[in-house]
Amino acid sequence: MVGWLAEYLSGFGNEFSSEDPRCPGALPKGQNSPQVCPYGLYAEQLSGSAFTCPRPTNKRSWFYRILPSVRHKPYTTVDNGNLTETWDEMHPDPNQLRWLPFTILKSSEKKVDFVTGLHTICGAGDTKTRNGISIHMFTCNTSMIDRYVLTFYHLRLFLSVPQQGKILVTTEFGKMMVEPKEICVIQQGMRFSVDVFGDTRGYVLEVYGAHFELPDLGPIGANGLANPRDFLTPVAWYEDREVANGYTVINKYQGKLFSSQQDFSPFNVVAWHGNYTPYKYHLSNFMVMNCVAFDHADPSIFTVLTAKSTRPGVAIADFVIFPPRWGVADHTFRPPYYHRNCMSEFMGLIEGHYEAKEEGFQPGGGSLHSMMTPHGPDGACFEKNSTAPLKPERVAEGTMAFMFESSFSMAVTKWGLETCQKLDKSYYKCWEPLRKHFDPNWRPSKQ
Repeated sequence: MVGWLAEYLSGFGNEFSSEDPRCPGALPKGQNSPQVCPYGLYAEQLSGSAFTCPRPTNKRSWFYRILPSVRHKPYTTVDNGNLTETWDEMHPDPNQLRWLPFTILKSSEKKVDFVTGLHTICGAGDTKTRNGISIHMFTCNTSMIDRYVLTFYHLRLFLSVPQQGKILVTTEFGKMMVEPKEICVIQQGMRFSVDVFGDTRGYVLEVYGAHFELPDLGPIGANGLANPRDFLTPVAWYEDREVANGYTVINKYQGKLFSSQQDFSPFNVVAWHGNYTPYKYHLSNFMVMNCVAFDHADPSIFTVLTAKSTRPGVAIADFVIFPPRWGVADHTFRPPYYHRNCMSEFMGLIEGHYEAKEEGFQPGGGSLHSMMTPHGPDGACFEKNSTAPLKPERVAEGTMAFMFESSFSMAVTKWGLETCQKLDKSYYKCWEPLRKHFDPNWRPSKQ
């Protein structure tokens, strides 16, 4: 981390430019690809969209680097570990599924870095047609250092949600320190590595088919939810060094992992400009909207980012959070309602206790409610909130839960159902205490 300070550029989807301060004037003046670049650098473009996309959706950045990324040895296949896109290895399971916190191996038992610590839980679709998603857990205890650099060739984006332990993400654009309750997004083709500082765990969403956007606000107006100014992009930082055994660059291509060797650092970008960048966001900056009269609003009001499908209003994936907020609704059952959804809902818990299930759903675990699978508050939550005094109260204080919601029907992997040994097979029992309250003799009171 020599020469690096935690500095960022503010904004979402902006046209940014950045130079490492050690090389002032590294960005060419007035053009992208001069005959000779300043400092003897190479110009290289990273395209995140087709050249002919409309200007509002056209994404690209220009790098000015010490050596171009094309100089590497041929790629060879490597073991995928528990990272998979084989969605038919297990029989479909329509049940409500919940996982206990996933185990983090101690470094004294086995050294596990970010790459080897990725485990696919569920997903759908296909990277070849670039239409689908996958959801992973990462559990690791060791930094990637020089051995690995990771890049994803087919996904549109890679959203990481650390739950335990901060991570230092080094990219070609610069570095980002990402702590629990922050998220970071690495977009298609961007090379990165992950340093950790002890036992580390978190969640990952891969989206194959679309870039994340901020959700439209409609009648909310110009301000609210995740504000663009709170998204942070790293500033340029480079290293010019070689290591004895070279760098191993891992890429994920058509669902498989490949590696190649090169003798120079992939993070040798001295300056860059463009609108196609990695970024991070702190969830505490989310401007919460909530019901102030009656009823429970739909969770779409908590959407941080959305990856839209070609169908209006239908997302390939939404990233939704359930942050601390006020509950003030009158004559209302305030927790989430019972629900059967045409979307799939994967939930994770970063900290605290989720309001609809205060027991059983734990930080570092997860749940999957597949499309049209019934779900909702457990028995204890229903009884408590059916009789609770309806006074203004803080909801989810000290808690941060989130949801990856998708229009895809998710297949669960063998690792998710069996190998991890964290599936809570008693999950269904949390609804068994629900009892019948029906009274055929009830009549409306006369006003």
